[in-house]
Amino acid sequence: MFEKFENVQIAHFDVKSQLPRWIYESAMRAAERGELARGSIANKADLMQRQKEIREGILTCIGGLPASDTPLNPQITGTISGNGFHVEKVIFEPRPLVYATANLYIPDGVTEPRGAVLVLCGHREQAKHCDEYQTVCHYLVHAGLIVLSLDPVGQGERFGFYDPETGQAPMTSVTEHENVGRQCMPVGDSLARYMLHDAMRAIDYLCTRKEVDSQRIGVTGHSGGGTQTSLLMMADERIAAAAPGGFIMNRPYFLLTGKAQDAEQKWPGFSALGFDHEDIVLAMAPRPVRVLATTYDSVPIEAPRHNVAVNRRFWDMYDKGELLDIFEDENAHRFSIPLARAAAEFFSEQLLGRKVTPQDDVIQLLPADQLHCTQSGQVIGECPSARNTHDENNERLAQLEKARNELPEDLRKKQALKWLRNAVYFNRKPCDLNPRLSGGGEVENLWALRTVWWSQRGLLNNALQFFPAEAAGRKLPVTIAVWDGGTKQTNAHAKWIEETCAAGRIALVLNPVGIGSLLPHVNSPEERPYKRFGMMDRYTDELMWLGDSMAAVRTYDVLRAIELAGTLKNIDADDIELYGSGKYAIYAELAALLDSRVQRVCLENRMSSLAQWIREPFYDENDSLSFILPGMLRYFDIPDADNWLEQEGRLGTAIKYRNNTAS
Repeated sequence: MFEKFENVQIAHFDVKSQLPRWIYESAMRAAERGELARGSIANKADLMQRQKEIREGILTCIGGLPASDTPLNPQITGTISGNGFHVEKVIFEPRPLVYATANLYIPDGVTEPRGAVLVLCGHREQAKHCDEYQTVCHYLVHAGLIVLSLDPVGQGERFGFYDPETGQAPMTSVTEHENVGRQCMPVGDSLARYMLHDAMRAIDYLCTRKEVDSQRIGVTGHSGGGTQTSLLMMADERIAAAAPGGFIMNRPYFLLTGKAQDAEQKWPGFSALGFDHEDIVLAMAPRPVRVLATTYDSVPIEAPRHNVAVNRRFWDMYDKGELLDIFEDENAHRFSIPLARAAAEFFSEQLLGRKVTPQDDVIQLLPADQLHCTQSGQVIGECPSARNTHDENNERLAQLEKARNELPEDLRKKQALKWLRNAVYFNRKPCDLNPRLSGGGEVENLWALRTVWWSQRGLLNNALQFFPAEAAGRKLPVTIAVWDGGTKQTNAHAKWIEETCAAGRIALVLNPVGIGSLLPHVNSPEERPYKRFGMMDRYTDELMWLGDSMAAVRTYDVLRAIELAGTLKNIDADDIELYGSGKYAIYAELAALLDSRVQRVCLENRMSSLAQWIREPFYDENDSLSFILPGMLRYFDIPDADNWLEQEGRLGTAIKYRNNTAS
């Protein structure tokens, strides 16, 4: 019935370019603030103050760290001999009942404490025992260094969803990271808090070893391992030298790639605090840093080159400019052999006091299964009561719920609404609505008018107004509808539109930013913009770096639509309702909480609570960043919003829940 309205575009404005441009310009402004702040550093005292701010800032962005005062309970489960070294198979507990697996490489003939390197693996499913990272360990140990290679969450022997009965894991590595990482966000955390803590506890373990000089511990890793290395560079002052690979860049260069990032690579609010990748390197000054880069990487080579160049002056303040450099290999995105060799030379010089270049012919990899720390190859099902990150996040959620519920109801509501208002109005640049009509048409007995207006500077919203043809020219009450797909899904909601109009109301179907005709350009007709790591995930990621979120932007859009309704001549501003359906129903509910002009909000086919969504380990990842306001569950959940609206007599009765998911 409404098909002809679903594919009509907005005339006179390039609406499909607006969201990418707006986000890019916002990111560039944040980057410029960071450049100004770093540019104002004039002496060592300024530099140390910036480093302190970086340490505090990154911990704020990732949700803080778990406690580090619990016993590591290390176990050596076996030893294997290599060519000039031996490997101890280590299991320790960074947190109670969370088991980390690692290989400790010790050169033959070690008689006194010496320098050591923590190797943090990138996104290889087998992690520490895959050829790529095992090769790195071999070059380092042949340079005379002690090496601890750690399995990250979801990799190696730490598949969080491993089923011992079937011997299978439904998701691992990036998929597990992203699945669990998204569920960390509503509680105000990033998956990075767990990965960083694992790495810091690995340093704790190295400090317990008699073979290791605790003053000479370095760290290296590539890609996802470069991310973990970067986190450690900022957060842990014990690191004596670092060689991050395949990650060091800056946001302006990265935005040009059109890529999304893995969950632990998202640090909500980091850009808003004026920080960028330059600050990762700056945090180490004047300790030795070698940035490892490949020229054909998806991380543009210009970015690490720029980063090193602008940071050198901070090392020069200490007359140690030679301790910061970059090593490049003509290669794709990997910890290549030339990078491994360069890392071995760097760490042997900085941590052992002599530069050693291992020969390629001494590298003899060990069978991967002989490096397993567990008998089964996985800690889940073998180590007693082993917990995964999903379990840890659920425990974190339970603590937040308990703290919320201990507050008096009126205080909890007051704090929640204050937080929500700040989140939704964060950094908005108000502007006049300047509404105008942009086409329309008829369908059976209904008229349709397309209305366009400015939600905030640089971002248009639009809507289709449906009303009975015989009511043209009369002032009618309005119901503003927010649902998945916006005006691209009018036909799917035809019955609701007809019933609303039959009740004598205008059905105003809203397209908030990035929805319906406001969906940005896709690169090809086959592109799925809402898939995991798709176009809309990329924009949402960047908003979170900026201290914002897609959910907050779109809730603000609903508020502006309410404001619009109060200005249009054909709408009775004393009778405004909201209707939400699907994932995007949350925008209608949050807007109703913030705007008392909404007489009633009716919600259908939506999730019952974010907490229930977090407790479900498997869910549809498509578009699952769109309903997340990072940190919301520190203040309230959807049932709280329902309760508050019901107390005010503004919650409609036609509420239908679908199995607690946002699929």
